[in-house]
Amino acid sequence: MKSTFIYSWACPSSRTIGTRSGCTLQVRPRTHQRTSGFPLPSLTLKLFLVLVLSHVQTFLFAQKELSLTDKVYEPQIKTVLLYADTENPLDYLQPASTPYNMQTMVLEFDDLQDNRNNYYAKLIHCNYDWTKSSLADLDFLENYNEYNITDYTFSNATYSRFVHYRFQIPPVKYTGNYVVIVYRNDQSDLVLSHRMMIYDNQIALNKDNQLLGIANLNPANQQFNFVLDYGDTQVINPMESIHVNMRQNQRWDNAKFNLQPSFVRDADSELDYRFLDDSWQFTGGNEFRFADFRSLNNPGQNTRRLNKSVKPFELDLAIDAPRGDGTYSQYKDLDGCYIIDNLDYGEPNITGNYLYVNFTLKSETPYNGDVYLVGRFNDYQRTVENKMKYNEARQAYESRQFVKQGWYDFQYILDSKKEPTTVIEGSHFETENVYEIAVYYHPFRPNADLLIGYYLIQVNQH
Repeated sequence: MKSTFIYSWACPSSRTIGTRSGCTLQVRPRTHQRTSGFPLPSLTLKLFLVLVLSHVQTFLFAQKELSLTDKVYEPQIKTVLLYADTENPLDYLQPASTPYNMQTMVLEFDDLQDNRNNYYAKLIHCNYDWTKSSLADLDFLENYNEYNITDYTFSNATYSRFVHYRFQIPPVKYTGNYVVIVYRNDQSDLVLSHRMMIYDNQIALNKDNQLLGIANLNPANQQFNFVLDYGDTQVINPMESIHVNMRQNQRWDNAKFNLQPSFVRDADSELDYRFLDDSWQFTGGNEFRFADFRSLNNPGQNTRRLNKSVKPFELDLAIDAPRGDGTYSQYKDLDGCYIIDNLDYGEPNITGNYLYVNFTLKSETPYNGDVYLVGRFNDYQRTVENKMKYNEARQAYESRQFVKQGWYDFQYILDSKKEPTTVIEGSHFETENVYEIAVYYHPFRPNADLLIGYYLIQVNQH
């Protein structure tokens, strides 16, 4: 025990505030036990911790700047799915889009916490380029733009506890691009944001039957020409008011915005898109690699070793090799998507286990750039979490991901100023890919980009 003294002034109540006139100094002993932690009184320590935690919370909130993209703002939020619910168990493999007259969009996500949180959702209408439009909330919604997410289920018999949330997106008045954001009580406390598209096909798209590759530019690229026929739809100044976007395999990182027509035929109400260079071509790429761990009793293809002695489980996948110089090999994939499934117990939304999955890419020497592990499961984002680390001892790139039980498509891409992104995987004209074409029209009223044409085109279908 260590003795210390507490010094204080005892003052009459009639003294002048701010002075010690008439006061006497009092001294009283205090004893406390020395500890190995902070030498602070318990009340002071609690106050100190509260202040520290509040500052940390404020700092985290300050870092959550809204991005009108597919983004998760907190690491415990996992497996975000936004899809049109048609009661098909594989609906979520499709892009986040739905016809205007069949608005059944559903958002699902997991929170890796043991308790329920109060989450709210809000919609933001966007222009064709995914910047915020000028529409007010009540222009495109019937109700106040804040929705409490009340549909939730606790995980069942899983090693990592989580809460599964589900939210039915409210119907909107106008077609176009929307971003749904989820937050807690304060909109600055963002949790996630995700894009979706509501469309009403008012124009026709006529596509050339032949997939084109311009041999003297890059024979592994893919291109198809098409004509937009807006027929009886009244379009004023189509060159300025119509915008066309394209993307491949639901990727935003290589999407092409505001494609310009090669020819405008006003008399026929047609816009002709015939691309004469490679500026609007897409790299063919390669079929996706995949791993099947829908069952943790009997892991499937491209898995190597499952360690059940640790919780959560840890799974090593088969060691991958570069295939940039290889010939094209045809096989069926999910075009970069993933399936949440549990073959052992069913009800994968709440019984699917989260586990650590180790990806390994052999390479005798490091590449001249950064290597990323990408797929729909991480929205193809080149973030620190998805960047692979080179292990010199193993002569391999490695990545450790915490994901939910299922079937996952993935690829390795290179981010380099000197080499193409496909140098690891290779690129082929024969690769099967799915393309989306979105056609927007900006009328006088409403003052917004409306999605008047949306088309899915699958090339080299096997």
